[in-house]
Amino acid sequence: MIKIGPAGIGGIKEIESNFKYFSKNKIKAAEAAFTYGVYLKEKEAVKIGKLAKKLNISLSVHAPYWINLNSEEKIKVKKSKERILKAGFIGEKLGATHVVFHPGYYGKKSKEETYENIKNEILDLQKDFKKWKIKLAPETTGKVNVFGSIEEILQLVKDTKCSFCLDFAHLLARSQGKMSYGEMLKQFKKFKHIHAHFSGIEYSAKGERRHKKTPESEIKKLMKVVKGQNITVINESPDMVNDVLSMISYLK
Repeated sequence: MIKIGPAGIGGIKEIESNFKYFSKNKIKAAEAAFTYGVYLKEKEAVKIGKLAKKLNISLSVHAPYWINLNSEEKIKVKKSKERILKAGFIGEKLGATHVVFHPGYYGKKSKEETYENIKNEILDLQKDFKKWKIKLAPETTGKVNVFGSIEEILQLVKDTKCSFCLDFAHLLARSQGKMSYGEMLKQFKKFKHIHAHFSGIEYSAKGERRHKKTPESEIKKLMKVVKGQNITVINESPDMVNDVLSMISYLK
């Protein structure tokens, strides 16, 4: 089954009307963007979660941007984990399936040391997440000098039993456009369900520069590849809802 939705549910006062619009237009997924902080309280999250379930909308959440599990400063690692835990707690109240996050940066450390540090912090986070249904989902990233290659994310899944987020746009940027969506998907084919991100993207030799409106040509390419898959695709473009409607329309 394919579920497609936007990377945003709106402000508290807009959520009910947004969800009704999503339901009316066959949008079956949405990701709460806590990228600048978790803005929902526990009671609000429970209420929103019930509405999403009633309207058959599958939810996920994106943890705040300010996360680095490989920081030289222990306080920054501690704060990063607290942000992930808070997003996970509210995500659980929403009935969300995944908490997506960018794991960290290499900084001055080697890729091997960075991997070990991030792996150990995720193993520690898993102790708290075991009591919840929501899954930790480190995301493939779009910049060459940022932790989050396919190999690194797959190794984390193997070593920590976490989940993942396959970001098609990020990997397109990371590979300088050399990797096709089909090749990306093939790397994750063993999983029963894939949580994914997608959008148009601008990139340079260093990788991702910024998200942009998803070109129709890219929508067609991805929809051909994901047809028949058990996948949730969250669109992160600046015009995400219209891009989602285009994706759904193309599938039809």
